[in-house]
Amino acid sequence: MDRWDGIEEFVAVATAGSFVGAARTLGVSPAHISRSIARLEAKLQSQILLRTTRSVRLTGTGQTLLDHCRRIITERDEAFAMVGASGEPQGELRITCSATMGERFLAPIVRRFCERHPRISVTIELSSRIVDLVGEGFDLAVRTGVLADSRLIASRIASRAHYTCASPDYLSRRGTPLHVSDLGQHECLTGTAAAWHFKVAGEEYFHRPRGRWRCNSGMAVIDAALAGIGICQLPEFYVLPYLKSGALQSILRSSQPVEEPIWAVYPQRRHLLPKISRLVEHLHAEWPLAMASGSDGRS
Repeated sequence: MDRWDGIEEFVAVATAGSFVGAARTLGVSPAHISRSIARLEAKLQSQILLRTTRSVRLTGTGQTLLDHCRRIITERDEAFAMVGASGEPQGELRITCSATMGERFLAPIVRRFCERHPRISVTIELSSRIVDLVGEGFDLAVRTGVLADSRLIASRIASRAHYTCASPDYLSRRGTPLHVSDLGQHECLTGTAAAWHFKVAGEEYFHRPRGRWRCNSGMAVIDAALAGIGICQLPEFYVLPYLKSGALQSILRSSQPVEEPIWAVYPQRRHLLPKISRLVEHLHAEWPLAMASGSDGRS
């Protein structure tokens, strides 16, 4: 039996919800679909579909198998496209990024990529969770900071500055810190970062912020800073509009940390696929522009 036998038929049945619908999709007879599924189940020695007179449902094994089979078909088609003449990006892209950065930058930029390449479909998962790209079948992630997974290729697409700031009202009441060590005498508004980064006398320095207010939302931290509750350190896209308006003031500028890299990260085995290489080029071109404009990149 051909090793591919039944895979396309199985995906077609799962997608259409019936043998007749799958046969119509593939342009074959329902009998061909039934025989192919039977041979695949025999090879797997496990039932993958539950058949009744009215419906077809996936078993637990079938549900587990479905995503893998879809990836096999997609990667097969992409491999053929990669050696073809056009090199036009096509197929499904699964991308992950942190929620705020993804909403503000990634999603609008990737939406424009889809508009330019109509044969691409995209699924974006926005989460603070560090996704295992290889193990979970993702094509690309946008991440910041230090990367350590040797299975991945990282391409630096931009960088971002962090600002330490507070409202004029807070600074008038509590005074302005002149040195990083002064932060221990102040209310610090803590977000997701366990430590704040600084550069003191040419060396990287870490401060563990302490205060009576903590939240894992950058926007909530900004709101607390604007209310005069304390000092925050956040990426530039959160604070720059408020620094420009004067609602917040930047402090400890002489100890501002070096800019943090922003990476497009993808598995080594996928870096030659047109959909990956073109998307990385697109991110390189558009991400710095979106950050420099101070916009959310939706235009």
